[in-house]
Amino acid sequence: MKSFYRVRLGQNFAHTEVCFSGNFIGLNDDGFGDLTGEFPEDWRSFNAKWVPLVVAREPGKSRISAGLACGTLWTVAKGLHLGDVVLSPDGTGAYRLGEITGEYSYARGEVLPHRRPVKWLGIEINRESMSEALRNSAGSPGTVRSLTKFADELQRVLATVAGPTIVVSDPTVEDPTEFAMELHLQEFLVKNWASTELGRAYDIFEEDGEKVGAQYPTDTGPLDILAIRKDKKELLVVELKKGRASDAVVGQILRYMGFVAEELAEEGQTVRGAIVALEDDQRIRRALAVSPNVSFYRYQVSFKLVRA
Repeated sequence: MKSFYRVRLGQNFAHTEVCFSGNFIGLNDDGFGDLTGEFPEDWRSFNAKWVPLVVAREPGKSRISAGLACGTLWTVAKGLHLGDVVLSPDGTGAYRLGEITGEYSYARGEVLPHRRPVKWLGIEINRESMSEALRNSAGSPGTVRSLTKFADELQRVLATVAGPTIVVSDPTVEDPTEFAMELHLQEFLVKNWASTELGRAYDIFEEDGEKVGAQYPTDTGPLDILAIRKDKKELLVVELKKGRASDAVVGQILRYMGFVAEELAEEGQTVRGAIVALEDDQRIRRALAVSPNVSFYRYQVSFKLVRA
């Protein structure tokens, strides 16, 4: 099955037209230079080599920021496979769809020199025609964002260019209704973070004013929220249960925490985790009884009717 990615073409859509007319997507150079032949098969190996070099070259740059830059570059140059589909916003509220048709190349002296050739498919999706969950993910911070969890919806768009609905195909999802609710919860948490209990002690990690800690990419998939304690001494991994089996969500957050500890944490920084779920879950509580650095939170949904 095809994978799907949102790829922004320059800040404030600056390079959309040159990319659309030139049939490519690309990233800024940021001092890397030509990396032809430098991309291993796995992201971890690439980051292990390049993150220390980026940090050394740019004093004051955190490992989180360097890891994001390197991970984004690897994803565009190597992680996107032939036939994968990219959605690129054009600045008008629409996303143009294109198919990856070739391997990495470096266009020295040109805009967005780290490039992949793309065949633009002549298909646009307006934000209004997307499901709310897809619209939120496609509009989230960062240059590259995986949208593969919306593959069912996007496949139907490719086939029919019609209005979509979400079909959950993740085998770890036990409760599709809870899954759909918590896709919205993630967006709500990001927008209202400061008013939550977690927001009193932690900030969602930001770069250039964007909350890049939302859906922060890792080598085992994007974690829901990466936050940093206000004194900078601790990183927090937040994972929403999203209707998944208890064992699956506990295993996932521990993997994310391991990644953050090994790849992103600065010297002296600790890592904590927080699982957020709709219902109390004895199985999660039992698993976390031996993981004191992971907390469990429930959320409550309330609403009121207002006379129109």
